[in-house]
Amino acid sequence: MESLENFVKTVKTARTDFTQVVTMPAKEGQAARSKTSTGTFEFARPGHFRFVYKKPFEQSIVADGQTLWLYDVDLNQVTARKQAQVLSSTPAALIASAADVKALQADFVLTADADRDGLEWVLATPKAKDSALQAIRVGFRSGDLASMEMVDSFGQRSSLRFSGFKANVALDGSVFQFKPPQGADVIRQ
Repeated sequence: MESLENFVKTVKTARTDFTQVVTMPAKEGQAARSKTSTGTFEFARPGHFRFVYKKPFEQSIVADGQTLWLYDVDLNQVTARKQAQVLSSTPAALIASAADVKALQADFVLTADADRDGLEWVLATPKAKDSALQAIRVGFRSGDLASMEMVDSFGQRSSLRFSGFKANVALDGSVFQFKPPQGADVIRQ
């Protein structure tokens, strides 16, 4: 828990690369399937972040403090949602949105989890009964964000590994502004 408290208190901005492996549960007669994605992640606390997926498909998720933008390059489609309605019990809330641990505790039950793989882990269980996630684990190495593991309500597992983590870097505010590309379909929800 100390790692999470220190991280939220001292890391106001960050930039890192990530590798995400999403594993769908096995279906009758089929093995579990997984998909690997890579990209970059930046955030400025509270409430601003940018995930840019580069492989295998280009996609951006940008939170500007008011709106959460999802841009799918292949579909040339943008989805815009009010940020406050979609972020409260999400992984992004844990690492980028909350100003302090007390704010996190409004949406999550936070407990120390067993150290594993050289990381200190915190288990975050969403308090909302209708949460799409069952549990989120956040792993820290020497105070830096190193890993996140999530299990959703359908049993799908997602594992993010962060590399080249740089805390408290100077980030231009324009990084968290999103303008839909000309000709893109924009869906507002």
